[in-house]
Amino acid sequence: MFNFLQRIGKSLMFPIATLPAAALLLRFGQDDLLGIPFLSAAGAGIIDNLAIIFAIGIAFGLAHDSNGGAALAGAIAYLVLTAAIATINESINMGVFAGILSGIVGGLLYNKFYNVKFPAWLAFFGGRRFVPIITAATMTVLAGLLGYAWPPIQQGIDAAGDWILNAGMFGVGAYGFLNRLLLPTGLHHVINTIVWFDFGTFTDAGGEVVRGEINRFLKGDPTAGPFLSGFFPIMMFGLPAACLAMYMAAKKERKAAVGGMLVSIAFTSFLTGITEPIEFSFMFLSPVLYVVHALLTGVAMMVAFAFDIRHGFGFSAGAIDYVLNFGLAENPLMLLVMGLFTGAIYFAIFYLLIVKLDLKTPGREDEDEDMVEGDSTEHGTSGTDETDARAYQTIAALGGTDNIVAVDYCTTRLRLRVKDADRVDEKALKRSGARGLMKINKTNVQVVIGTAVEFLADAMKNRIASGNPPLDQNIDFNSNATAPKEELPMKKEILPEDFVMPVDGKIIPLSEVPDEVFAQGMMGPGFAIVPSGNTIHSPVDGKIVSIFPTKHAIGLVTDTGVEVLIHFGLDTVNLKGQGFDLLVEDGQLVERGDALLKVDMDFVGANAPSTVTPIVFTNLTDQKLDVLKTGNQRQGTTSIIKVQ
Repeated sequence: MFNFLQRIGKSLMFPIATLPAAALLLRFGQDDLLGIPFLSAAGAGIIDNLAIIFAIGIAFGLAHDSNGGAALAGAIAYLVLTAAIATINESINMGVFAGILSGIVGGLLYNKFYNVKFPAWLAFFGGRRFVPIITAATMTVLAGLLGYAWPPIQQGIDAAGDWILNAGMFGVGAYGFLNRLLLPTGLHHVINTIVWFDFGTFTDAGGEVVRGEINRFLKGDPTAGPFLSGFFPIMMFGLPAACLAMYMAAKKERKAAVGGMLVSIAFTSFLTGITEPIEFSFMFLSPVLYVVHALLTGVAMMVAFAFDIRHGFGFSAGAIDYVLNFGLAENPLMLLVMGLFTGAIYFAIFYLLIVKLDLKTPGREDEDEDMVEGDSTEHGTSGTDETDARAYQTIAALGGTDNIVAVDYCTTRLRLRVKDADRVDEKALKRSGARGLMKINKTNVQVVIGTAVEFLADAMKNRIASGNPPLDQNIDFNSNATAPKEELPMKKEILPEDFVMPVDGKIIPLSEVPDEVFAQGMMGPGFAIVPSGNTIHSPVDGKIVSIFPTKHAIGLVTDTGVEVLIHFGLDTVNLKGQGFDLLVEDGQLVERGDALLKVDMDFVGANAPSTVTPIVFTNLTDQKLDVLKTGNQRQGTTSIIKVQ
């Protein structure tokens, strides 16, 4: 659930990224600036259609391959939902929740059905073309259910929103504190979306009802802004002052090394309101400072509320939004006064705590930690090669290509799935220019890069696809081809610790399987299991490369190129999928122990000749397979086989 919510939070950044353009157009077109109505109308075209933009952006972000077909599914899901639900109850307006729900359904259905196959006479409607069809059908059913279920749900949401909006200083303070506290996990995007785009309603001059703190502020609601105002003193003054405190507290010999970094991220925070590079620079080195920062954010929100300051932003609380929306604000000059006091408080508290508690902020680390700014020219690269060099260094610091399962990113950080987080070298990451590292769990890490994260992520994906060759090799990433100095074939092997028992049961030789095709090794060497458990788990880290339409057999490939076929039971193809509950999808990356298939053992045992399950290695030619254990074994047991 945590990983799923993180994926939702990351996907929300696609539609949120449109807000700066909308805010600029909307403001410049208003009478107090340029007074050009069609500019305001252009901006309103985005603001008024955020729900469908959310549907498209979330579906696209959830798609395993970021394909445009998922985005189309999200749009269709939204259009079907909103049109159908209105026939049941005209008063229902799900707002941004309709977009979020549609995006989730569209993205998940795309991942499940993008490669579905039909008989020849229906083949045209197979694959990605089937996704909009199943999406429309699914959303029609959901619309029928929500037509009756949504009104009480919306009443509950509105009641919660009204309580928070009317909770005064406590409400805005709690929101500010939680907003910063959840930032390390990325889940702050989720609560931001609810507050910014759903809480509160306002009817504009044209009679249109708009929802959400940002939308209401930009459309002129005189009550909107309290949940936005208090961020300006923090982002424009407080965190830059924290950077100054960290610089002043740095060791004398380290000030030159960290000064440039601190100046650049402080200016970014002041100008744009993007604060993550600053926050991640001390978040894990000195967690006590981060808790203080979260508390100070809550206090700033409460003080702004107490002084009746009402200001807002289209993207974030930086100087750009402060100036742009100055004409819509109430008491905006008080934010500058607040900012000066906030900056002084941040500097004093941060400097005092850093020095007195000897906190390891940038420039105060122990010498052996050697945190320096990455030098992208150390490998003889410069200019356009800097990103490629940094990608090479980052991949190496993450444990190499064999440790990286998936690369993703949000506004300022890489979001990575790895095989073993312990193999990630934090010092090497910081030497390559990373601001910080967060290990979510054993297989999920986040690396704070800054606003250039998208370019680094793309460069890393290209390098990973090519095996991360040395920097002095001539590589054409656009053609997905490499020109290495020496071609080395992939070494097909599976170490004993890299293969686990996929299900509780008894290991028997493949020769004892009552099926000549398997018993004689026609499909390849392997072994078999007489299962006592009902769930098949992945025995290896790898990728799902084939799933039989009848669900009884799954093919995987390891990162070393070994193909593994798990065939549950004998003649189970005749069951036509009955008795099998598939838990993965074709193309999915899996780790050892991930559940692949759940089996109704009573049904399959009664309707198939045997439940004996062959595990076959289908592409071993020169390699030797050794079965290291026999007899009854528990799922997850290691050292079952060895391939060399």
